[in-house]
Amino acid sequence: MSTGFVFHELYLWHNTWNWAQVFPPGLTIQPGEHAENPETKRRFRNLLEVSGLLERLVSIKARPASEEEICRFHDPDYVARIKRLSDENGGDASTLTPFGRGSFEIAQLAAGGAMAAMDAVIEGSVKNAYALIRPPGHHAVADLGMGFCLFCNAALAIMHARHKHGLGRVATVDWDVHHGNGTQAAFYADPATLTISLHQDNLFPPDSGSLAETGEGPGRGYNINLPLPPGCGDGAYVAAFQRVVLPALRAFKPDLIVVPSGFDASGVDPLGRMMVSSEGYRAMTRLLMEAAEALCAGRIVMTHEGGYSAMYVPYCGLAVIEEMTGIRTGVEDPWAPLMADWGQQDLQPHQDAAIARAEELLAGLR
Repeated sequence: MSTGFVFHELYLWHNTWNWAQVFPPGLTIQPGEHAENPETKRRFRNLLEVSGLLERLVSIKARPASEEEICRFHDPDYVARIKRLSDENGGDASTLTPFGRGSFEIAQLAAGGAMAAMDAVIEGSVKNAYALIRPPGHHAVADLGMGFCLFCNAALAIMHARHKHGLGRVATVDWDVHHGNGTQAAFYADPATLTISLHQDNLFPPDSGSLAETGEGPGRGYNINLPLPPGCGDGAYVAAFQRVVLPALRAFKPDLIVVPSGFDASGVDPLGRMMVSSEGYRAMTRLLMEAAEALCAGRIVMTHEGGYSAMYVPYCGLAVIEEMTGIRTGVEDPWAPLMADWGQQDLQPHQDAAIARAEELLAGLR
C-alpha cells in the first residue's frame, strides 16, 4: 500500500523559547528547554531515514492554510492576535503555549500540512498518510491556544475536506495521553463526526475529558472519552480499542478515520504516566487499519500531536508507520525487552473497570 508523509523543515523552527519544560523561567526557575521542542520530531524523521522507510513513503508537500480556512473553526480575533504577536516577537497563546516570531506562518503550514494529507488520501494518491507537523493542535479551541497548540490541525483538516470534497462521516481516534479537548469542542454538536479520546484521567487540561462529556444537541452520543487510570500499558490500551474504539467505529461507519497521534502515553514520557510501548502503538495501528479496511477503504490520516521523549518517540512513530506501510525495516526498539518485563503491563482489574464504564457509552451511538 502507499503511505503519504508530510514534513517541512520549518516545523522545527517553531520557537517555544527557553522554558523549563512547561514553566517560564524566572528567579526561582532556571531556564532550560521547553517540553515541546523540535528534537522529538527531528529524531522521528531521522529514524525513518536511517531505517530506509522514508524513501518508501510518498512525499506530500505541505502548504500554508489560509486565514479563511483557519477561521472555519477559530475566532477571527484570536487568529489576528496570534498573527500580530508573531509579527512582533512572539508571546503566549494563553496557557502553556509560548511561541516566537514567525510561528503564525509555521502554524499555518502545520494546519495546511494536515489538509494536504487529507487531500492525498481522499483523492486516492495514497492509501493513508502521516503528517509529522508542528506546532501540534488538538488542545486549541476556537478562541484560545493551549497545551502547546495554536490551531486545531485535525479539526481544520476535517472541515477542509468537507468544504472541498464533500466528505461525510468522520471518526477521530486520539491516543495522545492528554485529552483532545480542541477536537472535541470543534464537533461537540455534530452527529457526522465521532470523536474518541483515550487519555490519562484528568491530566490535561484539568477537569476535561470525563465520561459525562458525550456531546450536545444533535451530537449527543457522538463524543466518547476513555479517561484511563495512570499506569496503563499495552494490555489496557489494546483492551480499550477492542472493547470501545472498534465497536464504536463499526456502529458509526465512518468514511474516513483521523488519528491525532501523540506518543506521550509511552512508558518513558516525561509528561505522562502511562506505560505503552512501541509494540502497543503498533497493535493499535493494526487494529485501526483492519477496521478502516472494512469500513472506509483503509482511509486513515494521522496528524502528529504530543510525545516528549526525544529518545523514544522515534521508535513509537516508526512502529506506527511500519504498520501503515506494511513494511518492516528490521530496526529494533531498544526499550522493548525492558518494557515487556515491566510489572502490570497486562490489563489490571481497576483498568478493566474504567474500560467497562466507557463501554456503556456505546449505547449512545446510532
